[in-house]
Amino acid sequence: MSEESSQKIPLVRRLRNYFLTGLVVAAPIAITIWVSTWFVQSVDSWFAPFIPTFLKDSLPGIGLIASLIILTALGALAANFFGRTILEFGESLLDRVPVIRNIYGAVKQIFETVATQSNKNFKGVVLFEYPRKDIWALGFVTTEAKGEIADKKGDNLLCIFAPTTPNPTSGYLLFVPKEDTIEMDMTVEEAAKLIISAGLVIPNKD
Repeated sequence: MSEESSQKIPLVRRLRNYFLTGLVVAAPIAITIWVSTWFVQSVDSWFAPFIPTFLKDSLPGIGLIASLIILTALGALAANFFGRTILEFGESLLDRVPVIRNIYGAVKQIFETVATQSNKNFKGVVLFEYPRKDIWALGFVTTEAKGEIADKKGDNLLCIFAPTTPNPTSGYLLFVPKEDTIEMDMTVEEAAKLIISAGLVIPNKD
C-alpha cells in the first residue's frame, strides 16, 4: 500500500486494524502462557504433599518433574509380570463396584486410545454433506465400518469423526457411504487448523 493511499484511510480505521493485528499476535501467546502456567501450578498442587517444603519453595515446577518420574515408574511397574498382576487385581476389585466400574472403564478406554494414537491415526480427511444436503463438512476418517454395522448396512461405510469448531476434541461419529464423500488432499493437521480457526487458516495448495 502506497503512502498516499494509506493516508486516505481514516485514522480510526487504521488504529482499529492495528489493534486487531496486535490482538491476533498477542492472544495465542498469552493463552499459551496462561494454560502452561495453570497446568504446571495444578500439577505442583497435586503432588505438593509428596515433595519436601524446601524443594517446593526453591524450585517451581518440581511437581511436574515429580509427576513425570512417578508416572514413568508406574508405567515400568505395570510393564512387568508383578505389576500387571497387581493392576489386574485392582481392576477386578473396581469391576465389582457398579458405578465406579463404568467410570473407570470409560476413562481407561479414552486414555488407551490417546496413548496408542501413533498407531491409530486418522486415515485421511474427507468432505461430505452434513447435516443436510448441499451443506458440507470436513471429517476425519477413522476406519471402515465393521462388525454389526457392516453386517446390517454393508461394508461400504466409512467411520467419520466430524469435529466441532473451535474445539475439535468434541464432535460426532458418523457412518457415511464412501461414494458420498470427497477425499481431500490436505493433511489431518491442516484440516484441524482449518476447523480450529473457523475457516480462517486455509491450507496452502502447492
